[in-house]
Amino acid sequence: MDSKQLAQYLEATDSITKPWLLVQLRLKKLQERRHLISADTYADELADIHQDLMNLGEWWRGIEDEVF
Repeated sequence: MDSKQLAQYLEATDSITKPWLLVQLRLKKLQERRHLISADTYADELADIHQDLMNLGEWWRGIEDEVF
């Protein structure tokens, strides 16, 4: 699945508000342009995505049935 298909899936399933899926989309887009950017840029963007993922924390605690 490429980033366009993933984005279409997120829209079709009303998953735009699910931050962990948006992280997946960002990772897919980064993966697709990896050959176009420098190793340093790739590492910086990957670190940024990782930090955003870590910032999510355990937001899902107590609402597991609603979000998973």
